[in-house]
Amino acid sequence: MSGTLLIVEDEETLRESLGRLFAKEGYSVSTAGSAEKGLELAEGNDFDVIISDIILPRMDGIEMLVRLKEERPEQIFVVITAYASLDTAIKALRAGAYDYIMKPIIHEEIKQVVRNAVRQRELQRQNLLLRRQVKDHWGFDNVVGESEAMKAIQAEVEKIADSRSAVLLLGETGTGKELLARVIHNRSSRRDMPFVPIHCSAIPENLFESELFGHARGAFTGAVANKKGLLEEADGSTVFLDEIGDVPASFQVKLLRAIEEQEIRPLGSTKARKVDLRFITATNSNLKEAVKQGRFREDLYYRINVITINVPPLRERRDDISMLLEHYLRKYSSEAGKRGCELSPEARSLLVNYRWPGNVRELQNVVERAVLISEGPVIGPEHLPADIRGSETPPEGALQGGHSIEDYTRSFIVKNQALYNEQELAARLGITRKTLWQKRKKLGIKRPS
Repeated sequence: MSGTLLIVEDEETLRESLGRLFAKEGYSVSTAGSAEKGLELAEGNDFDVIISDIILPRMDGIEMLVRLKEERPEQIFVVITAYASLDTAIKALRAGAYDYIMKPIIHEEIKQVVRNAVRQRELQRQNLLLRRQVKDHWGFDNVVGESEAMKAIQAEVEKIADSRSAVLLLGETGTGKELLARVIHNRSSRRDMPFVPIHCSAIPENLFESELFGHARGAFTGAVANKKGLLEEADGSTVFLDEIGDVPASFQVKLLRAIEEQEIRPLGSTKARKVDLRFITATNSNLKEAVKQGRFREDLYYRINVITINVPPLRERRDDISMLLEHYLRKYSSEAGKRGCELSPEARSLLVNYRWPGNVRELQNVVERAVLISEGPVIGPEHLPADIRGSETPPEGALQGGHSIEDYTRSFIVKNQALYNEQELAARLGITRKTLWQKRKKLGIKRPS
């Protein structure tokens, strides 16, 4: 076992004995004869565990503990007491002690307590690292874009991130609305709580209330126990309701109450429960039109529409395409263990001039696939899907002069099927082997024997 310990004990014999004990166990040990000296050492060092007697001259161990916890709430503290009193132990634990040891000290007991305390400290560090990684992952660096539209969105997010107000994100599928919602959460005071995405279109209408609000035992056939809903489980967090337009009309008034009153009532229960939630919603549909047609409640629309952010499609912010390409090239090259993947001029021209109907999500998938199937560091047109290759002049050898992509596909298969195996031919067309078989059948192409 390894770790850093500080032992604060005014009885010299015990202090030295404990120091030798833990040094033999592999710990790095510092000692102090008073609380004042202990505080001085703790100020300049990051100890995994501090072990302190409660009874010390001038300042006792509990006062020392309280002072340390004010500066370092995460500090692991174990107290020693000569008084076999539950009150003393409770007082120490209430002050924030991790555990306590009674005198006379049993070596195996204190070693086990310290081993557990060091493991707890390591878990704290791992959790802190994880939170930092999550923060980095969902920062603005991953909302790639230098277009004026994206700069304006980033500026707006900075202003509203820490508000309690509901946010509505509008935009086509694949524009990155969920990513933006995560960034808003991560820049708010709720960042240490979970981000809870709920995809409304994926929940069957008859399960909506039970899934979001939970249910009481006996609320319906099969409800054999009480169950918390997603909103109660998310208490204190940010809830992201994706495709809010797909919320069933029968549930919309209950959702409105949950947002307005911050309270929910499980299905089959007579008691409402308070929650503390920040709602971010998103849709790719026209909610105003849905309100006019009576498919979406007007009061719910205005409640979720306090702050609206329109996320433009990629075709309207073409200045961002090159940056996104480089971003995902680096990302997927690293993940695939391929360093230095780059686009050929021809491939780059095709990608920059493509309209990207699937927006950022489509671009991300195209780059990931191209990196995986490319054999060398250069990604060329042959590594791109057929619909993208058909968005500019076909390469040399393809049919020219007003021919369709289907004509080009037929020509490409006939010309190259003797040169490549099935997997390679499908990959060069940007399709699966099954799709290649279907295209042969549709186009009347015989496979070479």
